[in-house]
Amino acid sequence: MGDGLRTIRVVTTDESLMASARACVSALEGWEVAGVASVDELLQSPPMLGDVLLVDSWLRNTNVYEACRRLTGNTRCRTFVVVDATNRLAEPIARFCGATGVLHRPLVPSRLREALASAGGKRAPLPKEARGQDNAPAFPEKLLVDLNGKQDESLVAALTDPETGLFSYGFLSYKLDEEFKRARRFGQPLSCVMLGFEGQVNDEVLREFAGIFLETSRDTDVLGRFDESSFLFFLPNTGPDGARVMARRVGDLAQQRGLRDLVGDPVVISAGIATMPNPDIQRREDLFALTRRAYFAARQDGGGVVVSS
Repeated sequence: MGDGLRTIRVVTTDESLMASARACVSALEGWEVAGVASVDELLQSPPMLGDVLLVDSWLRNTNVYEACRRLTGNTRCRTFVVVDATNRLAEPIARFCGATGVLHRPLVPSRLREALASAGGKRAPLPKEARGQDNAPAFPEKLLVDLNGKQDESLVAALTDPETGLFSYGFLSYKLDEEFKRARRFGQPLSCVMLGFEGQVNDEVLREFAGIFLETSRDTDVLGRFDESSFLFFLPNTGPDGARVMARRVGDLAQQRGLRDLVGDPVVISAGIATMPNPDIQRREDLFALTRRAYFAARQDGGGVVVSS
């Protein structure tokens, strides 16, 4: 800010996180702290080279890992995702998305000091072939290597389903916990949708389904493959009506495009929906259980959409 200090910019709307950041920075020489409410606000006045970014994983209406990708493509600052200490999957996912690493909440001076020690100097630019048209990192597989030059296949497998490119079952488990906690903390609605079909389909139809899902969803929605013939979606800040519209749109597009199973029968879509807040949903397991129960009810009805009451 022109006074010789480097700035730690905390992207959050959580006053408790800002308070812990201020307390930590007050014990550090040569640093100051500033808060911004969103990634968009941060990028309107891009940070200085040498600044450090802390992005709150519970930021409202934001996929923090997509935010990391944006920041990596548009700043030259080290970026840390602030997560709960119990979140064991965050570190590799954050690094995959371009962040330097993670910090646990509440912030403590010793851990922040260690992070800043590793954050000095200029961030190396990504290779040109690793950037998309919007200058955001494309993350080709060759970037996913460790210091020994070996591809981190376990990370790729943990994140994505190879047949559809959607998130994998393992990553869905992590995202269910994250989205449930975010919705409960901020009092926002969260819809969980399980959608599937009877029988088996070939890879081309699976890819067509993935395209339909992406076409009918928003950037903040989490889309993943649950098993061979079903998918699981988390729709933040979406009530039952919005979730129902999405599910019906998927079914309509599948019918319009004439998708068929391996024996040539038309693919019939069944969808189950549960939404929080709901007095019957106190744990993430409750949200999933109600969604799955509604899904099986839809299958028994021969297709269509069932919303858990």
